[in-house]
Amino acid sequence: MTETFNKLATEIRACDICKHDLPLGPNPVFQASTKAKILIAGQAPGIRVHESSIPFNDPSGDRLRDWLNVDRDSFYDPKKFAIIPMGFCYPGTGKSGDLPPRPECVATWHDRLLATLPNIKLTLVIGRYAQNYHLGKNKKKNLTETVRAWQEFQPALIPLPHPSPRNNIWLKKNSWFDEELIPILQDRVRAILS
Repeated sequence: MTETFNKLATEIRACDICKHDLPLGPNPVFQASTKAKILIAGQAPGIRVHESSIPFNDPSGDRLRDWLNVDRDSFYDPKKFAIIPMGFCYPGTGKSGDLPPRPECVATWHDRLLATLPNIKLTLVIGRYAQNYHLGKNKKKNLTETVRAWQEFQPALIPLPHPSPRNNIWLKKNSWFDEELIPILQDRVRAILS
């Protein structure tokens, strides 16, 4: 399994399938190991992540680590956390933020990569694009309803909003998220990692 994973990870890091559609060129950013216990399924790298090649190396990552109650060392330990966005490269910016993840990543890599991660106990499904892939027909009509129904997806999955500062208004309107879901999330992460 490790040999298959290593070969696949090397192929993904060299991927340039959609190089002509990427404003800054290809730079696949992800983190994984066959020993990873928690999968963070996100959207796509932002420009800061593209520049550093470190997933969630931005204010979104700071908030996500707070939600999980983990430090940077734990978060960036691939034996603990696999971080696999729906698009591995920065897709560019649109009218209201970053563009959607490029679809080529899912079609080319995701099923194969996830098949090499046999020890995942929990998948954190962040944002609409990840929820479309990981929850499929079980997702609700919008992100809020999907996250509010988080108990339906237990114990294998927990849907989350994106931790971006752009979602501050959503978080204010949905105080139940911090009050109800975050403590459960932190307990679950602590139990899996201990």
